Amino acid sequence: MKVIQLHQKEKELIQLAVQNNRQAQHQLYTNFSPKMLSVCRQYIKDVHHAEDVMITAFMKVFTNIKKFEHKGSFEGWIRRIMVNECIDYIRVKKNNFNHQNIEETVLPNDFSEEQDFSTEDIQLLIDNLPEGCKMVFNLYVIEGYKHNEIAKMLKINEGTSKSQLAHARKLLQEQINKLKNSQNGTK
Repeated sequence: MKVIQLHQKEKELIQLAVQNNRQAQHQLYTNFSPKMLSVCRQYIKDVHHAEDVMITAFMKVFTNIKKFEHKGSFEGWIRRIMVNECIDYIRVKKNNFNHQNIEETVLPNDFSEEQDFSTEDIQLLIDNLPEGCKMVFNLYVIEGYKHNEIAKMLKINEGTSKSQLAHARKLLQEQINKLKNSQNGTK
């Protein structure tokens, strides 16, 4: 029964937010802002800029909340707005992604198999990636987009998306190997 009540409460909050009820908007913000900051933080290294992007995205959420059709999860709808806002922020900031076309890069083992690293360690490794690689990596691995969707979102070729992912994985594997070697006391 609680699941139905929680879902019903969210639906009521959304309906009130559509009517510009500030308390309902504040409650939705309170409920979703921690997760959405985490989403923004995946794309934007500086937490203060990530917060700014999140707030701007929430403004878009509340401006466009009338367009939410209750066909999918509300959280997923918000998340998509957050990701798009992050992409826009990075696009403006960098004016153009530094995409490298690395068609021949071989995919290394997926770093997710590593058990010795905390979430913070992995986030730092991802933060060290070049912007273009990091963006494609996050969209593909974390958000679950396909290469053709990423290509459309970032206005790049599908092959470039694939090569950026391959390059990101290669760089992450190199960073992991360096960390493992330093932890083991080897060069």
